[in-house]
Amino acid sequence: QVQLVESGGGWVQAGGSLRLSCAASGGTFSSYVMGWFRQAPGKEREFVAAISWSGLRTYYSDSVKARFTISRDNAKNTVYLQMNSLKPEDTAVYYCAARSGSGYQIRVENVDTWGQGTQVTVSS
Repeated sequence: QVQLVESGGGWVQAGGSLRLSCAASGGTFSSYVMGWFRQAPGKEREFVAAISWSGLRTYYSDSVKARFTISRDNAKNTVYLQMNSLKPEDTAVYYCAARSGSGYQIRVENVDTWGQGTQVTVSS
């Protein structure tokens, strides 16, 4: 089973950018669909972005489309989330997630492994 560790969170002003990284170990990284989710205080965990094992297919929630970019480097066992034009409503704990199998979509219900999360705070 793969283990996941996120990094790159922090504080940024609205309009700024952050890049999250998620390093995987202990499994065959290239066989997993990878995703990012987020959870704001008092809210349910929600999907942000996903990427197929090959990196050729990506999928985004409507709220981040055109602002966030997910990518992966299978040689480094790492998935990234580049976040641009950040808004205060993007403030949340961001979680990396892995799902075994094919395709490019991932849901909370079918995640095999979660990272520990990294805080992103966007001030207005």
